[in-house]
Amino acid sequence: MNLLCVGTSYRTADVATLERLVFAPAQQEAVLQELIRQPYVGEAVVVSTCNRVEVYAAVTGFHGGLGDICSVLAEHSGISGNTLAAHLYVHYDEAAVRHAFRVSAGLESMVVGEAQILGQLRDAYHQATEADAAGRLLHELMQQTLRVGKRAHAETGIDKAGQSVVSAALDVAASHIGDLTGRPALVIGAGAMGALSVATLTRAGVGPLTITNRGAERASRLAEAYGATAVPYADLAGALAEAEVVVSATASAGPVLDRALLAAAAPLVVLDLAVPRDVAPDVTGIDGVTVIDIEGLADSRRALPAAAETAAVEQIVAAEVEHFLAWLRGADIAPTVAALRTRADDVVAGELRKLHARRPEFTEEQRADVSRTLHRVVQQLLHSPTVRVRQLAAEPGGDQYATLLRELFDLDVPLATQADAVPEIGGNA
Repeated sequence: MNLLCVGTSYRTADVATLERLVFAPAQQEAVLQELIRQPYVGEAVVVSTCNRVEVYAAVTGFHGGLGDICSVLAEHSGISGNTLAAHLYVHYDEAAVRHAFRVSAGLESMVVGEAQILGQLRDAYHQATEADAAGRLLHELMQQTLRVGKRAHAETGIDKAGQSVVSAALDVAASHIGDLTGRPALVIGAGAMGALSVATLTRAGVGPLTITNRGAERASRLAEAYGATAVPYADLAGALAEAEVVVSATASAGPVLDRALLAAAAPLVVLDLAVPRDVAPDVTGIDGVTVIDIEGLADSRRALPAAAETAAVEQIVAAEVEHFLAWLRGADIAPTVAALRTRADDVVAGELRKLHARRPEFTEEQRADVSRTLHRVVQQLLHSPTVRVRQLAAEPGGDQYATLLRELFDLDVPLATQADAVPEIGGNA
């Protein structure tokens, strides 16, 4: 099995394209099942956020795996394969590991260093686990990815410049209307992004805060936690009229803020952090209404961390990638060594059968002594070579040793067996 990452993000696609590709939570399991039904895909994890959609997969072949994943993405989004290809990036094996670690460390985020991506990766991993779509290879990749992200945030100052997309959006809003402290604000949506928005607004001194959500109970719990006010979703128009800043972050499949609603509530700054977008596309040119969406944030690229912090994270990522690759190389040699030992045991067993047939006068005790001696001799002969070959396999270019052993001893090591025999490397996140 090999690692393959196929994805698109704010760097390679506009918001309209991301809106068609993004997976709603209710779709995740069905998409995961569709992916692992493909002939070249054995395992899959799907990461779907407001500014990236990525599939991490364990595949039996690069071209076959890429074709399988692209066909699922094309079918889901309704985007033709040729059009979709223009927006995708592809990473294989070492590059896939490096990309995953960079994503978790916040190096690939719209706001470099933001920590929200760690939670999103964890959710994606848990969803894949619940759907039984992640096998040994992706379990280890995702666990190490989460650990690397935690390490980057704990050991460097990468997250000092900006805590999240929400904080970057507030910076852009302040550039339009000035200091946001003490300005009344409305948060639409009480999911993960809505909760993050409430927390960020509270820290920034924006308020009083009002929260509305289609599910009233969730809005009430969030409001209680932050000293905000929850209002029924049916009173959205009235809540808009009382606000100067609006953060909309729902999981709605269609717009929740149309031209008539916003025109009646002006003046207003709306931060649309949802994908698909919460603000209707025809909301332009309304006097007193400023709309800032994910696309606008991508253009701003605010709050970049210091070069020294970025360099420190890059060093962590580079070291961790090499550690993971050493594990991968060891994973490749392990089933080959196991097959070699099995072959040796079979040879010993065959010779013992011949000996027993020739010397029927041997007692059971004598037969046991001969058997132990033969097995001990074989194990001693194999010990040093197998220990050494594991060491050599963990070094760059070490995959050649597994191939060499298979050819020298004519070992049959099926691909499925190699994938099942992946050893643990620890460090669960």
